[in-house]
Formats: sequence, C-alpha cells, structure tokens
Amino acid sequence: MSTTTGTVGTLAFRPLDPLRDAEILHGWVTHPKAAFWMMRDARLEDVERAYMEIAADRHHHAFLGLHDGEPAFLMEQYDPARRELVGLYEPRPGDVGMHFLVAPTDRPVHGFTRAVITAVLRRLFEDPATERIVVEPDVRNTAVHALNAAVGFVPEREITKPEKTALLSFCTRDGFERAVTA
Repeated sequence: MSTTTGTVGTLAFRPLDPLRDAEILHGWVTHPKAAFWMMRDARLEDVERAYMEIAADRHHHAFLGLHDGEPAFLMEQYDPARRELVGLYEPRPGDVGMHFLVAPTDRPVHGFTRAVITAVLRRLFEDPATERIVVEPDVRNTAVHALNAAVGFVPEREITKPEKTALLSFCTRDGFERAVTA
C-alpha cells in the first residue's frame, strides 16, 4: 500500500475489491458531482460488473484511495495503448493512463482534491518505467482541466471518444515535479 502524508492527512491506496467496495463506489459514481464519470444511472450490479471487468483486465487496474484510513477517492490506471485511447493518439513507451474520482462530501477539506491528484501522480511516477501520464477528461470539465494544469498536465488536443469529446493531456515526470515544487 502506497502512502503519503501531507497537510490534509494521510492518503493511501489499496487494490479495489469489486464486490466489497461496490456499494461505496455506487454512492460516489451516481452522485450529481460525478456527472463526468458517466455512471449517474448505474445500478449497484452495474458498478460491481464494471469493476469486476477491470479486476480481470491485466491492462486496467482500480485502487481505492483512503484518507486517514477511510475510503475517500478512486484511482484507475490503464495502458492507453491497449485501453481507452486505442487509435486516438500515438502512444509512447512509458505512457500510463489515469482516471480519478474524489468522493462527494458534506465537509469539504480545502486543498483535498489537489492533494489527491498529487498523490495519484506521485504513486504512478514511483514506477521508473512511467514516463508520461495520459488523461482524457471531458472537454466541458473545466474544473478538472484547471486541476490538471496545476499538477503539470499540458493539453494536446481534443479527441472524439464514443462517449464524449475529451481533452487529451499529458504530464511528464519533469512537468509534474516542476508544478508541485513551484
């Protein structure tokens, strides 16, 4: 389990258990704040099935993020040459795709989402083979574009996926380090 401690508390990751964690994930992905996750109408069984498929896929992994030991966010890591972005860009060796979702809360903590994305990128860059993190958020998700820019992502171009028009963006190890130490 990878752990980081900062001003918002301790953030850690553990592999997601599709059956054990489906109920909590269902509440997160169907919440109005998760509209860009595109699972607003999902049933519990849909969430279980989706994450069982990820668990069975050697090119896609899901992790439950813990804040001071309690479930608080979700991270997905995937191989963009084999999932999500196949045929939509020219992958390079060392590219890693990423999605993340912060759980909805009635008690927001200032700086929490930025701390989460920073911890996510730090975890992904722990692997020396990771050269670049690739994301493809919905073009309308301006809040996540600003957050991505704050941790070193550089937008490349819009791409059309079956479910959305996305802003293809990249973050290099150097770009990340410059952004988080600035």
